[in-house]
Amino acid sequence: MLHATQPITRILAVEDDPLLASHLQTHLQGSGYDVTLSHDGDEGLRLATSEQFDLILMDILLPGRNGLEVLQQLRSKHGVPVVLMSALGGEQNRIAGFSQGADDYLPKPFSLGELSVRIEAILRRVAYERREQAPRESTDDLHFDEMGCDVALAGTSAGLTPSEYRVLELLWRHMDEALSKPFLYQQALRRGYAQHDRSLDMHISQIRRKLQGIGYQGARVETVWGKGYMLARLG
Repeated sequence: MLHATQPITRILAVEDDPLLASHLQTHLQGSGYDVTLSHDGDEGLRLATSEQFDLILMDILLPGRNGLEVLQQLRSKHGVPVVLMSALGGEQNRIAGFSQGADDYLPKPFSLGELSVRIEAILRRVAYERREQAPRESTDDLHFDEMGCDVALAGTSAGLTPSEYRVLELLWRHMDEALSKPFLYQQALRRGYAQHDRSLDMHISQIRRKLQGIGYQGARVETVWGKGYMLARLG
């Protein structure tokens, strides 16, 4: 009798130090992961955007584009978890990494055991998020197209951008719950919140306009003063 097997987790490791890259590949493959190596930022970005990976390990100081530049490009379109690795372990460098949307930051030198634990923790979190209840649908509800990063009502698409989709999907999963701006920035826009950053407000404005444009009246995005935003069910 044949049994279904779990798909192998694919990891892209972008590291220009050939010795460390070799150690990473050997260790992770020994843990059962499928590991692809890249040695510069441009190639790493090309691989990350053209192939499907479950997690990316990336050095910051890379030939070509540095790791932060690659991460910034990735986060405009992709939500793949990224762990930054760097000898630049100061607070400002860690803040810069998390602000660009990194899921974790490992200052060099680090043990391969610690790396494994952090990878496992991120993959568990991603698996948990995917198991969360899918958005509820009925004839009056929105249809969420995860692959297309858009929603539709009765076959009419709203025309959301990927960032707008992530904001709306997060609000939908927390229907009638006020979500703070820092939470929305980190979870939906995948970067840190800055007080004078108005991009979330602009995304909310566009979401309201586009939902109104397709005639959706099941819920409304409301501003919760002093907190953030909430998707409030109507009726």
